Amino acid sequence: MRWTKGRGPLRAAVAAGTVLVWMAAAPPAFAAYPGPDPVSGDTRIHDPSMVRTGDGYLLLESHGNLGARTSPDRSRFTRTDPVFPTVPAWVHEYSDGDVWAPDISYQRGRYWLYYAASTSGSRNSAIGLATSPTGRPGTFRDHGIVVSTDLDDDHNAIDPALLVDRQGRWWLVFGSFWSGIRMIRLDPFTGMPHPTDRTLHHLARRPVEQAVEAPYVIERGGHYYLFVSFDHCCRGVDSDYRIMVGRSTSPTGPYLDRDGVPMLDGGGTQLLASHGDVRGPGGQSVLRDGDVDLLVYHYYDRADGGLSKVGLNRLSWDDEGWPLVT
Repeated sequence: MRWTKGRGPLRAAVAAGTVLVWMAAAPPAFAAYPGPDPVSGDTRIHDPSMVRTGDGYLLLESHGNLGARTSPDRSRFTRTDPVFPTVPAWVHEYSDGDVWAPDISYQRGRYWLYYAASTSGSRNSAIGLATSPTGRPGTFRDHGIVVSTDLDDDHNAIDPALLVDRQGRWWLVFGSFWSGIRMIRLDPFTGMPHPTDRTLHHLARRPVEQAVEAPYVIERGGHYYLFVSFDHCCRGVDSDYRIMVGRSTSPTGPYLDRDGVPMLDGGGTQLLASHGDVRGPGGQSVLRDGDVDLLVYHYYDRADGGLSKVGLNRLSWDDEGWPLVT
């Protein structure tokens, strides 16, 4: 989820001649989740994405020309210059200059950064790509628009995340509200849409006015895991955002939850929800850091006036191959 104001489309609830049955468990009133790892420094953030660099770690966020922090040890964070000294000119076709939802990773000897431009509640949206040899803010070269949507589309080009599958194919997963989560194939040499495979895959959706967003896919043990955020972000301590997951044997789906409910029918197994002073966790990504899978997300700290902060937790995996927050 990459919007910081109340929003959401109004669209028909039932397709002609089609009956949709949505199955998703309501969040429990309380779950004994572990708290996030202790962090210090400048940890106020929305929609975090983190990568390991030669200097330590780089943590990016929505807004402010893509705000950035660095850390030598994944626990002490210092604000640096933003990614872009000035946002690329094309961004102003889709927003007032604001950019959201960074997804940064290291591939093929470069740092690849996907990000979005939009306004709240609009399908007039676009996802851009920038790359850097070092990952240092100010060194990113923008390559323009990867995919865009407008009011004639039934999906939204925001919340991008890159997947490199076990066969070396590149995919971009994205989407929020409307018809939910989509995926396209990319050219691994350019990071742009694949020159021949232009299929638009459909991975997850929910009923009208119920959010499914912030998609992120990883591969582990022969399965692909789709992490998404359900419900409401950006309401401070009243946020009921929660992180859900499903899995598939193919990057393009179908994704099912632990109970076998397709994510295209509103399914999802809850991974993390509000607990204690941690309210509305979501906007997640997963960092593979050596042999550690690290869940990176934001939440609202009830003990600190509802400020948004970065949350870091390790993921463990149960005997059936499902992730658990530890």
